[in-house]
Amino acid sequence: MESGSAAEPKARGVNARGVTAPGVMAADVKAALAELADGEDAGFLQRFFKTGPGQYGAGDVFIGVRVPATRGVAKLFQGLPLDEIAVLLDSEVHEHRLAGLIILNARFARASRQKTRDDSLRETMVRFYLDAVRRGRVNNWDLVDSSAEFVLGEFLIDRPRDLLFDLAASEKLWERRVAMLSTFAFLKQGDASTTIEIAECCSATARTSSTRRSAGCCARSASASTRPRSSGSSTRTRRGCRAPPSATRPSTCHRSCGRTTGRCADARKQSQLIRELIDDVAGDLE
Repeated sequence: MESGSAAEPKARGVNARGVTAPGVMAADVKAALAELADGEDAGFLQRFFKTGPGQYGAGDVFIGVRVPATRGVAKLFQGLPLDEIAVLLDSEVHEHRLAGLIILNARFARASRQKTRDDSLRETMVRFYLDAVRRGRVNNWDLVDSSAEFVLGEFLIDRPRDLLFDLAASEKLWERRVAMLSTFAFLKQGDASTTIEIAECCSATARTSSTRRSAGCCARSASASTRPRSSGSSTRTRRGCRAPPSATRPSTCHRSCGRTTGRCADARKQSQLIRELIDDVAGDLE
C-alpha cells in the first residue's frame, strides 16, 4: 500500500526545521493533505479499505493520499494541540484521521521520553485516544494498527491492563482490534502473557467458529513462550471474558529482560504468528 515518496507539501505555520508554530490549526493539516490528493488513488483506496455498503469500512471517504505522504505531512505538525487533533479525528476523510493519530503518536512519544516526560499529559492523551476509539473515530484497521500499541499499549506496559479486557469483550469490531493490537507493546518487551489472554477473550466473543479455532490455536502456540499464568480467580468477568490476576498488576517481564533471554526471544518469534491472529479475533473483515 505504501508507495513511493510524494512531493513535499507546503505547510503554513511550519518553519524550516519542521517545527509547528503557535496558531497552526487542523485546517492547515487538511490543506497540506489536499495538495497531495489524487483522484485515482482515492478510488483504489476506497476499494482497498472495503468502503462499500455492508463492508467493514462502509461510508469511509478517501481523498487519495498514500500512507508515506500522510506521514510526511503529519511530521510537519507534531506540535498540533489536542483540540485540533480532535478536529482531524472528527473528519469524514480517512487521511485526516490517520494524520491526526500519527501526530498523537508523536506527541505521546515526546511526553514519554526521559528528558521531556510528562505523566499528566500522557494520561490526558490516553483518555483522549480512548474517547476517540469509543466514539468510532478510530474505525478502520490501519487507523487501529498505527496507533493502539504506540499510545494505549505503551501507556499500559507498567500498569494494570483490565481496560484491554473490557475492549476485547466489546461488540464493536474496532474496539476488539484496539485491545489486541495494544498488546504488541508488551510483546516488544518480551511479554506475551496478555496477548494470549486477550486472544482467548476475543476468541470467546468471536462471531464465527473459524475465529475461535484460530484464536485458540494461536494462543496455545504463544503460551510456550510466556511465563506460567498466575493461579487464582479472575478479577473481572464480562460476557465470558476473564481478566486474569496478572492483568491487574504490572508485568514482571518487560524492561528488565535481556535481549538474549530464551523466554523473551521465543516471545518475539511468536509475534508474527499472533499478528496473523489479529484479523480473525477482531472480527470478520470480509
